[in-house]
Amino acid sequence: MDPTPAHLRPTAALDSDHPAVVAFAQRIGGGLPPKDAAIALFFAVRDGLRYTPWRVRFERDAFRASDALLRDPAEGGHCIDKALLLAASARVLGIASRLHFANVRNHLGTGQLEAALGTDLLVFHGYVGLYLGGRWVSATPAFNRELCARLGVPPLGFDGQSDAVFQREDRGGGRLLEIVEDHGHYADLPFERMIRQWEIHYPALVATGRWPKPKGAPGPSQG
Repeated sequence: MDPTPAHLRPTAALDSDHPAVVAFAQRIGGGLPPKDAAIALFFAVRDGLRYTPWRVRFERDAFRASDALLRDPAEGGHCIDKALLLAASARVLGIASRLHFANVRNHLGTGQLEAALGTDLLVFHGYVGLYLGGRWVSATPAFNRELCARLGVPPLGFDGQSDAVFQREDRGGGRLLEIVEDHGHYADLPFERMIRQWEIHYPALVATGRWPKPKGAPGPSQG
């Protein structure tokens, strides 16, 4: 599928026209060839925003690329936050982008998160497709280098040519993550479908409107 104008224009969630997003994209990748710019943006998003699964809210306005840049860095961001920022920043530089979502089985054994969610399924995990060299290439900027080091997992790289969805094994050969349901790709955030999936798999969380927060976690109480 070739890109369409929708893969380049700003949206409410992919606010590539926001001054903070424009400034970020230009600072990281401005003046570089598209592939080099995409690689630079990937690493800037991967390591510049600490990953946290605890900062999730159920309001549409909580999902904006610019918010990832403007919030207190101590709050970090979840996979969708980081996907929005990478996709929007790419559009600033004229690189077509799309969002991709999947339900992912988590084999990392993060008991605290599994207990809070009631499952080891990460529902509507978000990553990005970038149109480079005449084709779509997938990239997941979610897991920052420091987190990977703590988990004993090699950080995910990106060369602008090969898909980089996630690490399938740790350094010892153990399984990490596997896609169990692919929700496809979108030119904009499919907010209603995302909420429906969370209602199916995390009904208690959606019913209360509160995402779990571990003891001592930074950020607002609602994720």
